[in-house]
Amino acid sequence: MSHGPFRWFDTHLDLACIALNGRDMTCPDLTRCGGPDLPAAVTLPTLRAGGVVACLATIFTEADGADAVGYPAGNAPAAAKRGREQLEVYEQWESQGRVWRWAGQPRPAADALGIGILIEGADPIAEPAELGWWAQKGVVAVGMAWAKSSRYAGGNTTDEPITDLGFALVKEMDRLGLVHDASHLSDVSLDQLFRATDRPVIASHSNCRALVDVDGERRQRHLTDDAIKEIARRGGMIGLNVFSPFIIPGAKRDRRATVAEWVAHVERMCDLIGDRSHVGLGSDMDGGFSAATMPQGVSTPADLRLLAEALLARGWSQGDVQGFCFGNWSRFWHARHPRCPA
Repeated sequence: MSHGPFRWFDTHLDLACIALNGRDMTCPDLTRCGGPDLPAAVTLPTLRAGGVVACLATIFTEADGADAVGYPAGNAPAAAKRGREQLEVYEQWESQGRVWRWAGQPRPAADALGIGILIEGADPIAEPAELGWWAQKGVVAVGMAWAKSSRYAGGNTTDEPITDLGFALVKEMDRLGLVHDASHLSDVSLDQLFRATDRPVIASHSNCRALVDVDGERRQRHLTDDAIKEIARRGGMIGLNVFSPFIIPGAKRDRRATVAEWVAHVERMCDLIGDRSHVGLGSDMDGGFSAATMPQGVSTPADLRLLAEALLARGWSQGDVQGFCFGNWSRFWHARHPRCPA
């Protein structure tokens, strides 16, 4: 199947979470797939039709959450159960030839979606010594906390630090070569992470705090200018999110963002970094929000082309745009996992 001129590497898709909460992720018709956060934006066939050929697929769990990925806060066995249920979803899809885990696995089908697994909120990892088992199952990156804190670190709705268990996890991640994801860490925890490791850090789905925080709020969900520069200095990468309140100044929720507002986040990051090689897509499509809350005109993976076309219209070269869409993330992950799509 032809995907047109743009291939995409998206570093944040909550695919198993969506499936366990009731969406038929094998359905090609977004109006008939059911599940949460309607109107839907993502199923496996629509990702393929939109040119998304590789991604970080999450294992997302929520402390005290009420749905299929929730678990009682602090309950490690319950969190592990929820995390392993999502891993089983990816394994089932792989057995059907729908996805393939590129962290060491052979590709099962030409049109299978290549996935690296990102643990978003580390509580499913019972203890740092268990991390090697997760790595064998295709985990390539870990964000120690979600918005809420975990047993490992403070989430972005808190001012909590990395715990002793979290520092032990940082060391084990570095030993195994897993990548740290900064997207949901509190400012305190992110500063501690930068001091605790000299390894590359990514932000899988974050935008510029300076463009959202225009009313004096400290929105830790987004990256400070200093954090953007530090991630790039280490050779890390940042994936840009498409949720409108993460784009609009003041985090307003009364309209859809414009594509131009989204482009402003991309270009500010590039200006701060000094090049265009450390940015890419981290859409978070359907990450707890519907297609109606993405930028104007962007409702499905096929509409991602509007983002690429907007960069071209801003004077980006074809090579720089292809880098943003696919090449920058592919280069980052291929250096660590040679089976990663290139």
